[in-house]
Amino acid sequence: MGFNGISGIVNAPGELPWELVLLYFAVAIAIAFLFGKKTGGLRGFSTLDLVYIGIGAAFSVVWEFYIGAFLGKFIPSNPFINVGFLGRLLIVFIVAGLVRKVGTGILSLAIFDILGDLFHYGFGGEPIFLIYESLTYGLFVDLLIAATGGQPFGISSFKGISRARGKTTIAKASSGSEEEEEYSGNMYKPIAYGLGAIEGAIIGALWAFPDPLFYDGFFKPFLYGGYVNWGKIIFTIEAFLPGDIIMGIIAGVLAIIIARAVGQ
Repeated sequence: MGFNGISGIVNAPGELPWELVLLYFAVAIAIAFLFGKKTGGLRGFSTLDLVYIGIGAAFSVVWEFYIGAFLGKFIPSNPFINVGFLGRLLIVFIVAGLVRKVGTGILSLAIFDILGDLFHYGFGGEPIFLIYESLTYGLFVDLLIAATGGQPFGISSFKGISRARGKTTIAKASSGSEEEEEYSGNMYKPIAYGLGAIEGAIIGALWAFPDPLFYDGFFKPFLYGGYVNWGKIIFTIEAFLPGDIIMGIIAGVLAIIIARAVGQ
């Protein structure tokens, strides 16, 4: 007996203890509510923010289930490269760089999940997948935004370039002003791109864990039954890490470039 395709099995062989999973998601929900209280929830987002989030989530669905699935046919089957998933990572990171408000990650993944159910999966197993996607992948992005004070991927470091250029413009009559501007720009750019790469790599690495650990280790047997193969889970995490870290680095740097290009 189950509800909406949820069998509710908590004693499958090798399954993660439900108490640990419940503890994680209880803490995650508490953090999400704390974020919402401090930032005003949806009221803290401007119309432009919501447009970025909505477009990003919609394009993530199109990429992962259609474009990525098509491109993946040209790559030999392997556990290391998932074109659809890596594309979603890239899109969500760019949206986070544009909006830079706590809640961006959770809201993006929530909309992604709903649209994915609407156009691809169907709503069986919900609200499990909505909670799972939002409070793992989405929460990790929001924790980065919160930890950096709303300036993820080193984007704030470029403020130093603007200030330096402003000072140079005022002192344009003085000799060597062009050299000062060039020096300031060259000094801050490596810092910003370096921060973007490091932060992108960290969150990219974290994105390698939820699917094998939470889904294969708990939600899959919880929903459908079966047993848990921990050898496969460990191998999958190790296989996911290199690609997710590399794409996280790329996404962090691209987030900076795109945020600057649109003046965010």
